[in-house]
Amino acid sequence: MPQEYITKEERETMLAYGQQSARGQEIDPFPVVKLFTPDAGATWLLTELDPDDPDIAFGLCDLGMGYPELGSVRLSEVTSVRGKLGLPIERDLYFTADRPLSAYADEARALGRIAT
Repeated sequence: MPQEYITKEERETMLAYGQQSARGQEIDPFPVVKLFTPDAGATWLLTELDPDDPDIAFGLCDLGMGYPELGSVRLSEVTSVRGKLGLPIERDLYFTADRPLSAYADEARALGRIAT
């Protein structure tokens, strides 16, 4: 994934969360990074990177179809997503998580979309 989307420090945090999950620990971290399409309704709140394959992230994924869900995504695929105008994804530079991922997921299920 291009460096501009996830900083080195965020990558380290996400890998640490991924290692905890890989050990079977139940965790509910705050989202580390928010990615979105500026010309479509897709949003990703990501918390973890797979320590065995750091191209795989875990988080709350919303492709703008009214069905946000927790799951894994391949970052190389996320960065290839384009909206209606062909614009690439962007990182929300102003996003700061204020609650754990489960709270965002509960709200997103109720609303049918991620709200931050």
